[in-house]
Amino acid sequence: MLSDPNIKSFFLKPEENGLLILEAQGKTFNPFEWVKENKPLLESYLIKHGGILLRNFNIHSVSEFNRIVQSLCPELLDYVYRSTPRTKLGGKIYTATEYPADRVIPMHNENAYSKSWPSKIFFFQVIVASEGGETPIADSRNVYQRIDPLIRKKFEEFGVMYTRNYSKGVDLNWREVFQTEEKEEVERYCKEHDIEFEWKEGILELTTRQTCQATLVHPVTGEPVWFNQAHLFHISSLDEESRLSLIKELGEENLPRNASYGNGEPFEAEVLDHIREVYAFEKVKFKWHKRDIMILDNILMAHGRETYKGERKVAVAMA
Repeated sequence: MLSDPNIKSFFLKPEENGLLILEAQGKTFNPFEWVKENKPLLESYLIKHGGILLRNFNIHSVSEFNRIVQSLCPELLDYVYRSTPRTKLGGKIYTATEYPADRVIPMHNENAYSKSWPSKIFFFQVIVASEGGETPIADSRNVYQRIDPLIRKKFEEFGVMYTRNYSKGVDLNWREVFQTEEKEEVERYCKEHDIEFEWKEGILELTTRQTCQATLVHPVTGEPVWFNQAHLFHISSLDEESRLSLIKELGEENLPRNASYGNGEPFEAEVLDHIREVYAFEKVKFKWHKRDIMILDNILMAHGRETYKGERKVAVAMA
């Protein structure tokens, strides 16, 4: 455990796994100097525990958050090939997913629906919701171990195919997802990332398909992790009213997003239920404090969002 009079350290859960909380002591604490001096230590904690929460670090603005993030990871990522709406706050800092407050965002590793993902993701709590709004986490190593071995084997054999249909006025349009107005740029991105694409005419403008990994081995620790968004992309993740409405309006083959095994075989309902049950078992929640900074190793740790009331604002950076 950290031996530093300026920092109180403890775990979110009593045992030494999950989120490590580092709480600064005193109003004169200089977060920028401390992070600069302790960067190797923070990296080692992140690899071991999967997540770190910096609390009372005297960070008061998104620009200061950006400065802290860039001192740890100078090369931040743009949010291209999006699956959710976000607002750019400046530089390469974005809002967390802008999703209705009464809806849960299921547990997931960022961009696990693609072959390109951030290794780290940073969260800065700007405005704490009056009720709810937690960002729960789940250790992807534990999720992997808890998934039924037969289910795991089939996922690893075939991978996960993500199908996205971009229709006018439904979900995100292709311009927002790919962050361009040019079809040639979309085609270039798809070719570079092994995404099949087909332009359409009419309300349905574009269809893409990509088969991706179901699991990963962490490049540093060598540990296997569950790493996909099958349960989130699948149509069953929507509430019944939304699901039936989309199927009626568009037809099942033209849904904005869906997932199957990589060989095109549909997922069994009980398999997706099992995956969701595992995430529910492994999910750990905590109450945000204003100006908390959470750093996650995006391969080792999944995250989500609970429903909330009142105003809520979280800034996010990826590296």
